Order: sequence, then structure tokens, then C-alpha cells
Amino acid sequence: MRDVADLAGVSSQTVSRVINRHPHVADGTRQRVLDAMRSLNYRRNPAARALVTRRSGTLGIIGYESPLYGPTSMLYAIEGAARAAGYFVSVASVRDLDHRSVLDAVDWLRGHSVEGIIAIAPKPAMANAFAQASSGLASVTAGGGCSPAVPSAQIDNVEGARLATRHLLDLGHTTVHHVSGPGDWPEAAERVEGWRGALLAAGAPVPALMLGDWSAATGYEQGERLARDPSVTAIFCASDQLALGVLRALHEAGRRVPDDVSVVGFDGTSDGAHFLPPLTSVRQDFAELGRRSLRLLLAQLDLPAHEPLRGRDVLVPELVLRRSAAAPPDPELPPAQLTRSGLTRSA
Repeated sequence: MRDVADLAGVSSQTVSRVINRHPHVADGTRQRVLDAMRSLNYRRNPAARALVTRRSGTLGIIGYESPLYGPTSMLYAIEGAARAAGYFVSVASVRDLDHRSVLDAVDWLRGHSVEGIIAIAPKPAMANAFAQASSGLASVTAGGGCSPAVPSAQIDNVEGARLATRHLLDLGHTTVHHVSGPGDWPEAAERVEGWRGALLAAGAPVPALMLGDWSAATGYEQGERLARDPSVTAIFCASDQLALGVLRALHEAGRRVPDDVSVVGFDGTSDGAHFLPPLTSVRQDFAELGRRSLRLLLAQLDLPAHEPLRGRDVLVPELVLRRSAAAPPDPELPPAQLTRSGLTRSA
């Protein structure tokens, strides 16, 4: 640092401020320091910094080994937010959401001297196990699973489902069918709650729930059942992958989207813009969720040990309008008739 300071013509304290991204450094001075660091190939020594500050500059993330869009997106978002804030990141992934797996992950991260841990917790059982295992360490959960003992950052799934359902009702559909996620996931249960609540508030009939998981395969299976019912004009799916399967089932049955049936998903994946037709969906801002998770964790690091942080930071999603939802078909047109190969309109 002294070499960098001499080359840049500043004090070592100024170099330290630039390294730690202190806002009160003039742009010209900051640039001279950065140029000097590059010229001297200067790299911060984490071990030396930890000895001086007694802080490792490293945060832990417990991820869930899954190809699902939500947990994977949360992991990338939290890791990116931590790096942007100047922290190193250690990731421990768990395949099972049981107490033993979570305890092993926390122990492994403690062994890497992390200052705090963010756990991506899809289910309450994992959040509760994490709350017990991480006692005495700054901790945050992200996702549907939460524990009152640990602060959490979450998507408002109830409001997101209401947005989707109200949109379809506002288009003129008399009711909305729902293909849900798995019943033991809080996100899925909350989306069911929002869908049902919006229907009840509007005085609309509440159809039987179509229970699924998060996959396109299950969406296709449930979509086949819905396609055989000519009264179905609107479907809200708990994930974009479910919606993808529903779209295929409707297409194979001769039900046009959105002319005959409107479909809305939940996730707001960029791939949804390339579905046929492009999918209207509830978008989850995982980048913002990552930043909020990190803020909760850093706030704890600044608190005395006897003043634990509690509560939840809930992020409201937004409805992204594309071309898969429209007004219902004109009731004066001839009704659709079932055939063995699908649905056709009578002459």
C-alpha cells in the first residue's frame, strides 16, 4: 500500500479508502490510485486484512442443488451482490433439505471464517434447521422458507398471484384455473392463496386446483385435462415451465392461445419472451432480492451481538404483459366441440 501511495502521490489512508470503495474520494484521485495499483500489480491480501480488522471479508451462501429457476437465480443474485459490495463468497450446496445437511453446510462455512451466511431456503424445515445451526452468526434466509429467529428476504408470492388472476379477470374471463406448484413449497401455497383470494374478492367461481410441481411435463399433463373442458378460458400457472407445458397441450388440442384460452405464468424468465405466443408472466426481480438479502446480512454485522435483527423484507413482483393473455372468446360464436383428436369448432 505504501508503494501504491508513493506512486499515486497520495497517503496510505487514501489508498485504503479507494480499496474499500469509500465514497468521499475525488474521482481524479481515485483514478490515480487505481492506475498505480494496476501498474504495480497490487492485490489486496485477505489474510493480512483479516489480521488487522478481525473480519475475513468473506460471506457464506448455502444453496440448494436444483435445476429450478428460482433457487438457481437467487444463488447468482446473492453472489453477485456480495462481490459488488467487495466481499469474497464461499458457497456450500445441499442436496437434501434436512437438518443434518444444513448443519454440515454451516459447519463447513464456519471453517472458512465467514462473517455471515445467507441460506436459500425453499422450505420451512430448512429455514428452521438453519436458524438452529447458525446461532451466534449473522444469518439471513432468502426464498419461501423462513424462521422467526432469522431475518429473511422474500418475494410477495400472494400479491404476484393476485396480479396475474386480477389481470385475467379484468380482461373479462369469468374465472381462472390454476396449475399449482408442489404443495409442500411455501411459494406454491402462497400463489394458491393469492389466486383463490383474487377470485373470491371478485365474486368469481373458484375451480378445482390442478396440483402440479414446477415442471413443463406436469404442466403438459394438467394442460391436457384443462384443454378437454371447453369452458376453460383462462389459466394461471405457478411457474413459467408449467405454462410452457400447458401451452403445448392447448396447441395439440386445437385450443388457440390467446384466442380461445389465455395463459399467464409466474417467474418472468427471459425465455418466456420466446414462447409461442410470448408469455405474460409475473416477474421476480432476483437481482433486487439478492441486494436486499445482502443488506439484511450487513446490517447484522454492524449490530452489537446482543441486538439480533429480526423481520422480513418482502419484494413485490411485477406483471410483464406479453401476448398470451387476451379477452375471452365471443360467447355468440359456435361452441367448441370435443373430438378424439382434440377440440374443433362446430360450423
